Amino acid sequence: MVAFKSVSTPELATLSQIRRTALSRLSPEVADFLEGGAGDETTLAANRSAFARWGFRQRVMSGLATPDISTALLGIDLAMPVLTSPFGADGLFHPEGQKAVARANLNAGIASIVPEAGTHALEDVAEAAPKAARIAQLHPMGPEANFRHMLHRIEDAGYEAICLTVDCPTGGWRERVLRNAFDLDARYVNGNYRNDGETKLIEVFGQLFERCATVWSWERLAGLMNETALPWFAKGIMTPEDALASEAAGASAVYVSNHGGRQLDGVPAALDALIEVREVIEGRLPILFDSGVRRGADVVKALALGADVVVIGRLAAYGLAAGGQAGVERVHSLLYDEIRTVLTLLGRGGVDELGPDSLVRLGASAVSEALLTAH
Repeated sequence: MVAFKSVSTPELATLSQIRRTALSRLSPEVADFLEGGAGDETTLAANRSAFARWGFRQRVMSGLATPDISTALLGIDLAMPVLTSPFGADGLFHPEGQKAVARANLNAGIASIVPEAGTHALEDVAEAAPKAARIAQLHPMGPEANFRHMLHRIEDAGYEAICLTVDCPTGGWRERVLRNAFDLDARYVNGNYRNDGETKLIEVFGQLFERCATVWSWERLAGLMNETALPWFAKGIMTPEDALASEAAGASAVYVSNHGGRQLDGVPAALDALIEVREVIEGRLPILFDSGVRRGADVVKALALGADVVVIGRLAAYGLAAGGQAGVERVHSLLYDEIRTVLTLLGRGGVDELGPDSLVRLGASAVSEALLTAH
């Protein structure tokens, strides 16, 4: 059982209500920054419609007790198979940002992936909730000397694994941001470089705003990651080829993600990529997944299709904007209860019993109906 009781108010009654509350409290420009995707946002929509294509294959009278949804990833125990993503610019949604997320995660018994481009330094997030701030994010770009320095900072701060975001050597083409002429204030992303000045921040992240940036290779990344003993994984895998390449480079897990539809419009739904990646990995490495997750039933579908852990980004940001730490805790509580409810109704005793046989493909008419009723 989760060892905390979240606060339920009308504003935090359900996950969809938390989203509505969050968006009502943000400026239109920040709301668009959070909600938007790349290009025509076809991939953003595809991420949601992919979940609607799958229904549950329910089994009754299972004789099972309450499902156990706890799991572990790279030696990190989790009360449910959920992590929070390394979404940066977190101070846009609440002044405490990822510190509040980490405290909520601590109370929920899960862990944070702490962003490099966040409002607060990775050391400060770790101090706020050392038993939740377990994984730190880095971007494999910029000067190698800085990358090495960040590896040492992560180790010294007590983190236990590293998430390398490999799918944004340059920023996505986000037209909501362009229409709004939204200029992200540096103070929301320079938590790890606040004492190094604007020049350092541009040196590290400048290529996110360039359209002809240098892209690292797997070989270059593997050589640098040999300098740390911490396990690592690459976030942004969308093909079997890259899943195998990350494994060959030394990754300890595979992270399937299309960045929530925020990077390259026109790529398939991440859920479809998950199925392909699962087939080539064949259980050798754990698989993390994100993109399009909006409720506990989505978590269960992703687990059934091959994920070991599901990572939430927008859901956590909604909770943060709607109610700070309490809002994120409410998100976790609702996810926890819905995941257990779905497993009970599926006749499964735990997340380890989920597989493709837990699901059934729905016909086109059922998918259309599901999309019409989705928020």
